[in-house]
Amino acid sequence: MAANSLYSSTKSHHKLLLLQASSMLMLLCCLMFGIGSVGASTRRMMKPPVTDRDVRRNLLENGLGLTPPMGWNSWNHFHCTIDETLIRATADAMASSGLAAVGYEYINLDDCWAELNRDSKGNLVPKGSTFPSGIKALADYVHGKGLKLGIYSDAGTLTCSKTMPGSLGYEEQDAKTFASWGVDYLKYDNCNNDNTSPKDRYPIMTKALLNSGRSIFFSLCEWGQEDPATWAKEVGNSWRTTGDIEDNWNSMTSRADENEKWASYAGPGGWNDPDMLEVGNGGMTTQEYRSHFSIWALAKAPLLIGCDIRSMDSMTFQLLSNKEVIAVNQDKLGAQGKKVNKNGDLEVWAGPLSGRRVAVVLWNRGSYKANITALWSDLGLESTTVVKARDLWEHSTLKSVKGQISAEVDVHDSKMFVLTPQ
Repeated sequence: MAANSLYSSTKSHHKLLLLQASSMLMLLCCLMFGIGSVGASTRRMMKPPVTDRDVRRNLLENGLGLTPPMGWNSWNHFHCTIDETLIRATADAMASSGLAAVGYEYINLDDCWAELNRDSKGNLVPKGSTFPSGIKALADYVHGKGLKLGIYSDAGTLTCSKTMPGSLGYEEQDAKTFASWGVDYLKYDNCNNDNTSPKDRYPIMTKALLNSGRSIFFSLCEWGQEDPATWAKEVGNSWRTTGDIEDNWNSMTSRADENEKWASYAGPGGWNDPDMLEVGNGGMTTQEYRSHFSIWALAKAPLLIGCDIRSMDSMTFQLLSNKEVIAVNQDKLGAQGKKVNKNGDLEVWAGPLSGRRVAVVLWNRGSYKANITALWSDLGLESTTVVKARDLWEHSTLKSVKGQISAEVDVHDSKMFVLTPQ
C-alpha cells in the first residue's frame, strides 16, 4: 500500500507540474505570438509597419515579372491616335497572328486615353470620343482573348501629352480604379511632376497597387534620370534606364549601350528597360531590326512590340516570333547579358543561361561586312570546354566547337548563338 500511495502521490505531483508548465507555456505563447483570445488584439498591436523589404517581397509573391514582360504598346506607332476599336483589333491580331502563342500577352494603352478632367468624385474618366465603352469593357474583351490589358499614368499632375490627369496625389484612388477595371499592367511616366525625387513619388504608387486588391505589373518610366537600377527593384517590376527610343539606328544603339551598364541589377521580378521595340515601324533595315531584337532579348529587356501588328509584313512577324531568341529573353535564370568584348565597331555580347549554357551575340556596328570572333575567355568558359553551338536565326547547330566561335556578319547585322557544353 505504501508503495502504491507513493506512486499515486508522485503521479499526481507530476500531473500538477505538467499542468503548471503547460499553463506557463500557453501564457508565454499568448504574449509572444498573439494566440487565443488575447492574440487578436496583440497581433494588431504588434504588427510591424510595411517596409521597403515587405514591398519587395510582396512584389515577388505576386508572381509578376519573374521573366521580362512581353506584349504590345500603342505609343511608338500611334502616339495619341488611339481608340477602343484599334485596341480591340490589336488584341484580335495578337491572338490570330500567332504572337500570343509565342508569349506576347500584354496589350498596353499609352498616353491619351482619358479625359482632361476627373469626375466630381475625383475619378479618372475614359475619353468619351475614343473609349465610349469604358476601360472595364475593353479589359473584358482583351481578357476574353486570353490576353492582359495595360494602362498608362504619370507621377505628376498631368501626363506627358498634357491631355489627361496624372496620378500625383491620387495614387490610392487611381490604383483602386485600375484594379476595378481589370487592369494588369501600369506604365508610370514622370512628366509634369512637383520637382521631388522619383524615389519619393514612385513608392507611393507601389504601395497603392499592392493595396488595390489586384496583381498589377508596375513599369517605372522616369527615363533613367536618377539611376533607377540602383533603387527601383524595391519599387517596381521594370524601370526605364534610358530616354525615349526612336525608330533609327543611332537611337537604338545608344539605348542598348546606356542600358548595358546596369546589367548586374536586373533579375527575376525586376528588369532594366531600354524602351519599347521599334521592329516593323520602317525606320531601320531588316538587319538593324534583327540586331535590335537580338540585343533586347539578350539584355532581358521587356519585349513590347511598338508597330501596327494588324498589318505587319512577314519579315516583321518572323523577327518578332523567333521562339529560340524569345527563349533567351525568357530564360528562368534571368541573368542580363552584356558587352564582353569590343574591337572598334565589332562587338561580342553574352550572358549566362540556365543549364550552364551561354547566349552570345556577334554584333557588327560598322559599315563593312566583317568576321567577328568570341573567345571562350570572353564568355567565362574554360579553354578546354567543347560546346554545341545553336544558331538562333539560321536554326542550325554546330557540334564539337572548341575555344572560340566565329562568323561573318553583315553591316549592322548580328549572329546569335546558344552554346551548350557537351
